[in-house]
Amino acid sequence: MATSPSSAWLRQTYEEALEHELPICDTHHHFWDHGEGDRYLVPELLEDMAGGHNVVATVFVECNSGYRKDGPEALKPVGETEFVASMVRDADPRAAAGIVGYADLLLGGAVVPVLEAHLAASPDRFRGIRYWTTWDEHPKEVQLRTVAPKGLVYDGKFREGFACLERYGLSYDAWMLFPQLPEAADLARAFPGITIILGHIGGLVGVGPYSNRDEVLERWKRNVAEVAKCPNVVMKIGGIGLQRLGFGWHERDKPTSSGELAQAFAPYCMHCIEQFGPERCMFESNFPVDKASASYNAVWNAFKRLTEKLNSAERSALFHDTAARVYRLDR
Repeated sequence: MATSPSSAWLRQTYEEALEHELPICDTHHHFWDHGEGDRYLVPELLEDMAGGHNVVATVFVECNSGYRKDGPEALKPVGETEFVASMVRDADPRAAAGIVGYADLLLGGAVVPVLEAHLAASPDRFRGIRYWTTWDEHPKEVQLRTVAPKGLVYDGKFREGFACLERYGLSYDAWMLFPQLPEAADLARAFPGITIILGHIGGLVGVGPYSNRDEVLERWKRNVAEVAKCPNVVMKIGGIGLQRLGFGWHERDKPTSSGELAQAFAPYCMHCIEQFGPERCMFESNFPVDKASASYNAVWNAFKRLTEKLNSAERSALFHDTAARVYRLDR
C-alpha cells in the first residue's frame, strides 16, 4: 500500500461535490499509521468526508493495523478491531459504523474463539471478516502483496472455519482476483446462508498478463455473470484508483477528474449493476489506497455521474441501502 499523495497534488484537480443531499455509505476504507507521510486515521478520513458529499456511515475493512503484539497468534488480529473501536468510540459516529476484521479460517472450528473475541471487542460494530485468497501464476506482474495457496477456498479446514461465520451472522468479504470468481460461486452455492461480498469489482486486473483490456473485459464479464447467479453474493463497486487496473492515473502530474473516472469505469460498473441488480451492489471509496489516483470528491462524483440515468430507488440502493442492509447499519 503506497504512501498517500500530498494534499497539494490532490488540490490541483479540485471538484465540488455533486448532489449534496444523496446519502452515502462508504463500504470500504482503511485506517493505518505507518509513520509520518503514510498515516490515515479518523482525522484524515473526516477531512476527506468534509468535501460536501453526504456520507452518513463508513465501513472499516481490515488492513493488518493495530494487531496485538503478544498473546496467542490466532488472537493477534483482534487487536485491529480493538484499535479501530477505541479510535472511533468518541469520534464522529459516521466513522467505522461497521468493522470488518480478519480471522484465520484455516483454523477450522478453532476459529470460533477468534470470532467471539472480535465481537466482544466491538459488539455494536463488528460485522464480518475479510480473507485473502488471492492467487495468480504471475504474482509480481499483477502486484499481489499476499499470495494464497491455489484453490484455497476448496480446502476442508478453510470451509470448516468459513461455516462458523453463519453461527454468528457474520458476512465474508472476499478478496480474490477476477479469474478466481468461479471459486467464489462454488463457495456461495455450498454456503447459501452466508453473505459473500466481493471487493473491488471482483478483483479486476489490467496489468502484466492482463494488459489486453478488451480481452480481459470479456473474461471478467463472464465470471461476474456466473457469480451473480448466487443470491447470497454482493458486489462492491470501487477500487477505481488501484494501480493494478492499469490506467496509470497515479503517475500523472495532476489527479484525474470524475468525468474521466466515470468514462473509464462505465463498462465495469454498469455490467455489475446489470448482473447483480442495485439491491446487491454498493459503492466503495477504497481510501486511502485510491487516493493515489483521485480525490475523495472525484471518486464519489464519478459514481454519481455513472448512475445519473438510474431512478431514485436504484441509486438509493447503490449508494446507501444495500450497504445498510448487508452490514446491518442503523445509519
